[in-house]
Amino acid sequence: MSPLPRDPAAHLPLTPAVFHVLVALADGDQHGYAIIKAIAAQTDDRMNLSTGTLYGIIKRLLGDGWIVESGRRPAAALDDERRRYYRLTPFGRRVALAEAERLEGMVAAARALRARS
Repeated sequence: MSPLPRDPAAHLPLTPAVFHVLVALADGDQHGYAIIKAIAAQTDDRMNLSTGTLYGIIKRLLGDGWIVESGRRPAAALDDERRRYYRLTPFGRRVALAEAERLEGMVAAARALRARS
């Protein structure tokens, strides 16, 4: 018998750092430094994760099954063998989408409030 599907909404709200890590991985497999750079770019440098913070998040996301270590790697000439690449799982993608929808609802409510003033 297969386990019941998990409810992504049960894991919300996410911290901004966790959400940005999931979003950074949405486009494909990345290693830690690339995730840090993607988050800085997504946020116009308003969020700069330290490596310690990032790897704490990665450890948690791996344990929760939201991401996995990827076996795919670039060509050896373009890669450093010490790097670990990570990828979103289908459940991790559903959690990220659920959080995006939650945030969209909050923004819509704030805009509606502003329109009434």
